[in-house]
Amino acid sequence: MTGPRSGGTPRRSPGRALLPLVTGVALVTAFAVVACRSEPAPDFGGPSVSALASPSANVPASAPAQPVPQVPVSDGGLPTAAEQAPARLRIPSLGLDAAVDAVGIDPATGDFAVPPSVNRVGWYRFGPGTSARAGSIVVAGHVDSAAQGAGAFFRLGALDDGDRVTLTGPDGRDRAFTVVARERFRKTAIPLEKYFARDGDVRLTLITCGGPFDAKTRNYRDNVVVTAVPR
Repeated sequence: MTGPRSGGTPRRSPGRALLPLVTGVALVTAFAVVACRSEPAPDFGGPSVSALASPSANVPASAPAQPVPQVPVSDGGLPTAAEQAPARLRIPSLGLDAAVDAVGIDPATGDFAVPPSVNRVGWYRFGPGTSARAGSIVVAGHVDSAAQGAGAFFRLGALDDGDRVTLTGPDGRDRAFTVVARERFRKTAIPLEKYFARDGDVRLTLITCGGPFDAKTRNYRDNVVVTAVPR
């Protein structure tokens, strides 16, 4: 993901490269070297995500429409990361129990930073957190790595409608979600305003890379995006 210029203005829309190379720490230009696996199951739930992301979802009908913000690169009055940061992410159907780090923008690359360890995932600290009542709580992770093997989100594309996802907050309390959508986008076509929004209904957005792997560029072509809503 791209980062801010001095003063907090993004150089370009963050997230057009949501997962990079092994050194990396960016979410979309993934960094693995394994060949593309079997074709993923068909997408589902796209209309549900659009409805959740509607800026008017949590705004009275009489209120004027507000522009959809770009991916934020400053806290903008949100609670501090310490108050909102998830500690763990659990997905029973995948056998996943991963530590969560609060991440932002990598100053070296200007991309959305994710933990260098593929066993950990990153929560986007400039957006909503565990106790959010509106907007998209974004957690991203590596699919795999040449040096470290399969990542925490190696099987994210296998999640299905109704699967359970749990975030554990800094106070040890769990917040449970149910998967309602699984989508795949070209890296250059992912609608960031929908998946990084601070408005609309609260939802959990999980992102990794996927699709065909380009051995020349050592990047995956796509992003896999899973959306879950509170149970």
